Amino acid sequence: MKKLAFIFLMISTVALAQRGNKDSNRIGIGGGLTQLNIFTDNFTVTPESGWIGGLSVRGNYYNNWQMSFGMFFTDSNFSIPTQKGLLQTQTSFKMSAVQIYIVPSYVAIPDHLNLEFGPVLQVNGKLTIDDSDENNILLDQPTLLAKDILDVSKFNANIYVGINGGIKNVRARIGYQYGLTNFFGNLNNNDKIELLGEKMKGNIGLISGQITIYL
Repeated sequence: MKKLAFIFLMISTVALAQRGNKDSNRIGIGGGLTQLNIFTDNFTVTPESGWIGGLSVRGNYYNNWQMSFGMFFTDSNFSIPTQKGLLQTQTSFKMSAVQIYIVPSYVAIPDHLNLEFGPVLQVNGKLTIDDSDENNILLDQPTLLAKDILDVSKFNANIYVGINGGIKNVRARIGYQYGLTNFFGNLNNNDKIELLGEKMKGNIGLISGQITIYL
């Protein structure tokens, strides 16, 4: 992830140098909240809140179009119903990821409102859960434990749509990402899951709300 951060900073520097010092060419620092859902027929998923934060660059592209690109880090969460001893409970799963996006945006109101859409590359590790929940039984798949579904796909492609509105130096960004790739695809290599005779498939649905301060 350190290499990705270095590459992003180099691209940002080049982009700003090429586009000059217009008001719309700015580096932004943003952060906010997320709600993560996984659309799947394999489990009953309950969305939970998390956080997101990082850097972005927004610059003029052509006429009323701008281009922004950035790198954001997120810890986002969802839960699945499980059996823990004699109790039925929700086990919370955390997805820690870095997201790199290149997003064209249409300037609806100059310096105040942009409509954004574009691709997001997501790199994440395994899901994490509390150590005490590792052996919880998944109610939707009683032959599996919570620890059996942590090794999800590491590279995911999402599509982003959102709005970016406010004043010149402070913007609120509200967006939605949908996963185009199979988030649970890597689980199909698990021997325990192969015995089920059922393919694991899931697509990310991530809502985010951020405040971005442009320098």
